[in-house]
Amino acid sequence: MKVMHIMLPVCAMNCYLAINEETKESIIIDPGSAPERIKAGVEQSGTTPVAILLTHGHFDHAGAAAEIAAAYGIKVYAYEKERETLANPEINLSVMMGEAASYKTDIFLKDDEEVEMAGLTFKCLATPGHTPGGCCFYFEKEGILFTGDTLFRGSVGRTDFPGGSMSQLVNSIKEKLMVLPNETICYPGHESATTIEFERNNNMFL
Repeated sequence: MKVMHIMLPVCAMNCYLAINEETKESIIIDPGSAPERIKAGVEQSGTTPVAILLTHGHFDHAGAAAEIAAAYGIKVYAYEKERETLANPEINLSVMMGEAASYKTDIFLKDDEEVEMAGLTFKCLATPGHTPGGCCFYFEKEGILFTGDTLFRGSVGRTDFPGGSMSQLVNSIKEKLMVLPNETICYPGHESATTIEFERNNNMFL
């Protein structure tokens, strides 16, 4: 699997394409803004998108999902406990952008649910704390984890937004992420990539 990074302008957000180079298909993770930039990235990759995964429902991660889904005729997936965040403009923070938006999701996943698409298999790992239904997507075979705003290099996500909890977030990371292999590469929603080993040894929040 190849990971393609697309930097988005709103909140310097990382959108990713999880690419199966054999099938020439891709999964779009967190298309938060700048849909034309995302489409350009897809075109550059030479792949056909098959789905959108949302690590959580904040506007900077979900804002362009509906337009991208419509453009490619694909479905949007999120963790089942993120329904209210996606639907409520006060909780998804879209009111901060002056648009009070609700974000549509087609399929809600359960904790530890395993999904196969684009010839790739991933697991939805519930990691509440940044939001009540935040999650990470773990591609075990490839040793890749998309962490959204749960885990950053040397840090963790903010918990001062509606529904946030620092104790819950730290517990989520310890119980769901720190048990993964050291060599697992973590691709966060902001800033640079890291590994489970680096965070286990260096993250002051853990």
